[in-house]
Order: sequence, then C-alpha cells, then structure tokens
Amino acid sequence: MIRKIEEISQIVCSENNVSLYDIEIKHTQKGEVYIIYINKIGGVTITDCATISRKIGNILEEEDIIRDRYYLEVSSCGIERKLNFKKHYMGAINEKVKITYGDAPGEKKTIIGILKEVLLDKIIVEIEEEIIEIPFNEIKKARTYFEFKKEKE
Repeated sequence: MIRKIEEISQIVCSENNVSLYDIEIKHTQKGEVYIIYINKIGGVTITDCATISRKIGNILEEEDIIRDRYYLEVSSCGIERKLNFKKHYMGAINEKVKITYGDAPGEKKTIIGILKEVLLDKIIVEIEEEIIEIPFNEIKKARTYFEFKKEKE
C-alpha cells in the first residue's frame, strides 16, 4: 500500500512542479496519519501543499487504497530536512548538516559541518577545514542544519 501511495504522490508532485521528498506514517489512536513531504526550488507555498493534498486525497478516495480511517497531511520538508536516503544527502551537498553517528552500541558523536561529498558507503563532512569520513552504517540521525543569526542590539 505504501508503494502505491508513493507512486501516486510522485506522479501528482511531478505534474505540479514540486518534488516528493519523503512519506512518513504515524500511527495514532484516531487512525493512521500519512505525512507527505514536498520540496521545490524557491520554497513550497501553502497553495502547493493544499493543491497536492487535494489531488492525492481525491485519488486515494477514488481508488479506495486505504480502507481504514486515515488522515492526510502535506507539508514542506522544512529548512532543516531529515536526511533519510542517499538522494537526500546528494541534495544537501555544500549545505550545513548535523550528523549523529557512532560505530559501537551506546557510542554517539554529534557534529555540525558542511557536507562535501556523498560516496557509495560514506559521506565526507568538513568541520573548520578538518575532513571527517562517516560510513552510512554508523549514522544514527542526520539533517540539514540552519543557524539562526541573532540581531545585533
């Protein structure tokens, strides 16, 4: 079922000049929540989200893909995007990222740096001119990172 939702979402997004970033499913007492994250050069608007939501929702209802009670949300992936798939890392090259990683159970290190390269089995991050290689299998959590600047008083 999730593959069908992803397929429908991909088609609708392409037809509306946005890209499908990710799909998340949350299980709640009131039913499942399907969250579709979209992205677009220049940023996603509320109109983009409403249009994609309406079109995907109509197809899901017409084709009766989800039989149980559910909720559909469409949202921008945000300024701080989760990096779940290699394609997400590829899209974040030369951006500031926050990576939590470690190779032993209970071992965690968190770094903030510039994602320089994405290779087959690892990423390369630069932190103040130091290069760090992190294997994908050691990454616990990763996201793009945005630093809010404080206004000078």
